[in-house]
Amino acid sequence: MQLSVHFENTADATAKSGPVQVGWFLNQQKGGIIYMPPERVRSVDMNKNHAKSASRCPAVINLESRYFVIRCPFDLNIGFARDKNGKPVLRNLNGDKSGIRANKLADALHLTAEHEWRHEGVPTLQLKLPYVFISDEPVYISQVAPFMHFQKTPFPGTIFGGRYPINVWPRPLMWAFEWHDIESPLKINRGDPLFYVGFETTPQDRSVVVSETEVTPELTDYMDLISGAVNYVNQTFSLFEAAEERRPETLVKPIKRTKGK
Repeated sequence: MQLSVHFENTADATAKSGPVQVGWFLNQQKGGIIYMPPERVRSVDMNKNHAKSASRCPAVINLESRYFVIRCPFDLNIGFARDKNGKPVLRNLNGDKSGIRANKLADALHLTAEHEWRHEGVPTLQLKLPYVFISDEPVYISQVAPFMHFQKTPFPGTIFGGRYPINVWPRPLMWAFEWHDIESPLKINRGDPLFYVGFETTPQDRSVVVSETEVTPELTDYMDLISGAVNYVNQTFSLFEAAEERRPETLVKPIKRTKGK
């Protein structure tokens, strides 16, 4: 089995060519219809009439081609407050007009414990998402803010993501947000860009194809193997090589959908 946690471990391997296949799936199907497929970032609606347009620039096209946007699945209009005991709480500012029921919002969106915040007085908010990305060869995913999309109302804080190898450590993504301006609400409409995922390959000039993949019994078993490890140990990166040794050789099986199915 020719997998690798670290790119440097593939230095003596035969260089592969052609696109790298990355698979994605939802780890929960209930209500899954609200989650939009990842979309490649591209300047399809921008001016390409002039030969010197930035939309024609190979460097711009190459950058955009490596990022995929994940969109917000439901409307959010959230305020930060403290209860009578001083405990941080979230307020759904849409109230009865909210498109998402309060109990479902509470299941998906929560504040981390105040002693875990990275900066004093800056709450950390987390949104659970069912997106999982996986590959059968070395690929690192990076989760970053949607910096190529204009926001009329900027987020009142910053997004922090992460970087890890999806070939050995596929896991559901979590949208994490540090709320610097707690006097301003966090408002995101359904369909607005929530974040980008970018992919690093080896060699670096290989393109990336992202397709929905079948959730096979082998994939389910492997996900169960690594699921929840963060609750038991710190520094889960130390488990990558152990996970790699127990990983089936092939886990990505793209779904071939026909129109209407």
